[in-house]
Amino acid sequence: MKKIIVIIIILTIIFSGMIIYKNIAINASYNISIQEINQIETYITKIYMWKEITNEALPEFENINQADEMWMWEVVKKNLEDYELSYEQIQEKAQELFGSDLTKEFPKEGTQYLVYDKETNKYQATNMGLDQEEDTFLLNTINKTEDGYEVQIVEYLEDYSQTINGEESIIIRNTQEEEIGKISTSEPEQAKEFVKSNIDKFSQKKLKLKMENQKLHIVMCQMGQAPTIH
Repeated sequence: MKKIIVIIIILTIIFSGMIIYKNIAINASYNISIQEINQIETYITKIYMWKEITNEALPEFENINQADEMWMWEVVKKNLEDYELSYEQIQEKAQELFGSDLTKEFPKEGTQYLVYDKETNKYQATNMGLDQEEDTFLLNTINKTEDGYEVQIVEYLEDYSQTINGEESIIIRNTQEEEIGKISTSEPEQAKEFVKSNIDKFSQKKLKLKMENQKLHIVMCQMGQAPTIH
């Protein structure tokens, strides 16, 4: 009985790994584990924003301290557990997300969506208007470096705003708002496979991620070369 249970567990792990690789559709170097891929995808999801708020879901920069400030502080806000915070709590969250290389400080006067309240001496997170397009990404390639990873992502939009011939569909667009195709809302998991199949029609960015104390931090983001079809 114990042997059967062990076999089931092993098969479950293998099957789960196959699903993960299929869903993110990447080309990773041979020495990168599923756990590493999960950690990378989870971190990028944390820092990936909405272009209608920050202009770009992930802006370009050669140093984290040169990154667009609206994007940076909205990333912090997105990852807050509370919506009324002290200056110190906001700064601590920024260090947690962006690492020891970050020297930029949160503005004492607050921002458009983290408003300073003089009465409580706290910062209040305010609401923002979002459209029905979801900014998202596909992990394309991952390579290990001495202190972290170089990752290439393919960016795309999932538009949930349209009904076509009475049927709800997800419109897949590139970041230039060009419609590339559509998938059924009943099969949203097909989006990544669709993007991979049409990868030459989407923009790509190259990220440099640094590992510090078992946590990832973004160091650099640049436009990538034309995506490679695997």
